[in-house]
Amino acid sequence: MEYIIALIVGLCAGLHTSTWGMYKDVPYEGFTWPRYFRSTVISALAAMAVVKFTDLDVTMASGMIVLFAFTYVIERAFVEYWKTFLRVQDQSKFFIPMQFSVGGNVVKSNAVRLAAAAAYLAGVVLVVWGVSYLQTANFGLNGLMTVLVLGSIGGWISAFGGAWKDAPKEGFETLKFFRSPGMALSYAFVLANFTDNYLFIVFGALGMTIATIETYKTFFFPSRPRGKFSGKEIQFPGMLKKRQRFVPLYVVIWIAIIVTTIVAFVQPHQGLV
Repeated sequence: MEYIIALIVGLCAGLHTSTWGMYKDVPYEGFTWPRYFRSTVISALAAMAVVKFTDLDVTMASGMIVLFAFTYVIERAFVEYWKTFLRVQDQSKFFIPMQFSVGGNVVKSNAVRLAAAAAYLAGVVLVVWGVSYLQTANFGLNGLMTVLVLGSIGGWISAFGGAWKDAPKEGFETLKFFRSPGMALSYAFVLANFTDNYLFIVFGALGMTIATIETYKTFFFPSRPRGKFSGKEIQFPGMLKKRQRFVPLYVVIWIAIIVTTIVAFVQPHQGLV
């Protein structure tokens, strides 16, 4: 039963990502089913792996929400790492390069790019280890103080990564920079009601932050081109209408997230706060 629930939650997380990703990209890159389902498959596998290797109880609504959030960030980490460091693609179609770049200029050297990939991976491992260490160390902090310490870690990772990639082309925006840490802190408070696992709180908060910000940018301003396509001509105008067919699915997933969160607060639950 746990694996069936994990599969469903993973599919929902993946379809959520697949849909906003498709919605913003298809006018410029066109639509293919393999590309659409890429995030869905990765998320489904990730969710089942989380259930297999952790003690997360996904038979409860609280566990489902935590799994959704944590799966979301795992998928994003894998795909963005691949796009940034491993995939080699013509970047002329982008205003903001998607491959590893410095000052907005794509790094052409494979050796340098792979070295940066190794350094980045080492940094992620170090952060994961640090958060895990905090779980076992006793600093005398209560649950609320722990959330304050942990809450925005994932958001800062997103903020600095986004600034590195976007600021050379779009300029630095103070509000945009602090948006992710603030939102991640808010989501950390929510998740801390459902789990006392620091990794789930830190990275789950980041996952929900990404889901929320991407929803806002993609569906609240559908006519505004995303930064990476700024100034680029639409290549597939017919997709502007066809992509609307996926919106009901996206709305249903958000409704499921909200309802499950409400149920999680109603059911018995235990966390840091």
